[in-house]
Amino acid sequence: MDLLYGRRRTLEKFQVLEIVARIPYQIWENAAYRLLTRRHRDSALARRIHERIEENREQQDNEQWHLLIVGELVRASGRRPGRLRFRVLPLLLALSYYHVAWLMFVLAPRWSYRLNADFEDHAEHEYAEFVAEHPELEAVPHRSAFADRYGAHGTVADLLRQIGHDERMHKQESERYLREGHLG
Repeated sequence: MDLLYGRRRTLEKFQVLEIVARIPYQIWENAAYRLLTRRHRDSALARRIHERIEENREQQDNEQWHLLIVGELVRASGRRPGRLRFRVLPLLLALSYYHVAWLMFVLAPRWSYRLNADFEDHAEHEYAEFVAEHPELEAVPHRSAFADRYGAHGTVADLLRQIGHDERMHKQESERYLREGHLG
């Protein structure tokens, strides 16, 4: 990411990260549906698989809210990110990451969970650093078309801290998957 988008933390860079962040959850959800189809006769296992599907969907949806909200912040800033670097390239990154994450999950689900935990840990710290670097965000009120679904936050700094907290929760969920191992 730093090679493509520079070391500096920007909202545009966070938008790219959020495009990619949903991918592991999509892979895990899809894999769980396939497993549920094969193992539906085992009621206890089917229940655990279904719970995992719900968790993965919630995580994926949460990352989607991050993408939409960060997109609002980028638009509100008045900056116009370049089409190639901030529309086309993120899609290519997401496609590549999808194949890498899928292959890791197929070969060893633990690899996929570990990679995601590390990704989410990085995201949490990046959001925290961004807020620390921009104390002026403490005074910028936050208004969002998505507040009814994601939650209202008094300031942009509060919003970004909440997103960072969400990333920590995602990391902890991935680490729990590591401890629990493969479902079936």
